[in-house]
Amino acid sequence: MIDRRLVLAAAAAALATAATPALSAPAIGQPAPAFSAVDADGKARSLSEFRGRTVVLEWTNNGCPYVRRHYSTGAMQDAQRKAKAQGAVWLTIASSPPGHQGHVSAADAKAWGGRSQAAWNAILLDPKGQVARAYAAKTTPHMFVVDPRGRVAYMGAIDDRPTAKADEAKGAKNYVLAAVADVKAGRAVAQPVTKPYGCAVKYGG
Repeated sequence: MIDRRLVLAAAAAALATAATPALSAPAIGQPAPAFSAVDADGKARSLSEFRGRTVVLEWTNNGCPYVRRHYSTGAMQDAQRKAKAQGAVWLTIASSPPGHQGHVSAADAKAWGGRSQAAWNAILLDPKGQVARAYAAKTTPHMFVVDPRGRVAYMGAIDDRPTAKADEAKGAKNYVLAAVADVKAGRAVAQPVTKPYGCAVKYGG
């Protein structure tokens, strides 16, 4: 005999699931997920404030060997400066929650930026992983380029050398700078999707 209460409970659960919108992963050519986050200076920043400009998003974790490779060699800072020279805005995002590798307070983030001579426009603090989840960020670094119309133009790795060793990264092709140049020239990005590499983004419970 079927328990009427079980049937009703299952129906209610199915209805709740259907009523809850699922977050869709970003897609090339589609609007980039909107977000708002506080930067290390305590200022609320949003993607919408940069409408009309190319935006680079960089997921980071200063304890990750892959991130350390990019910053210790100056490669990431060089990419930040070159992208900004082409008119892009560079937003670095720290999504590690408290108690996990890569978590930084505002003061920690500013100190790290100063020590490493980072050239980002801002570092955003995302300890609850809300922005990371919106972009389905997988690794540090995981990179996205958003075009001036607010569409995802590139997503994936920073370059074609998936290594944490500096001596193995010489001569790397920077996918992000190539994408920024294509967007600026009004061309379709030649290589819009690559496989990100690095340490897994840390998500809290």
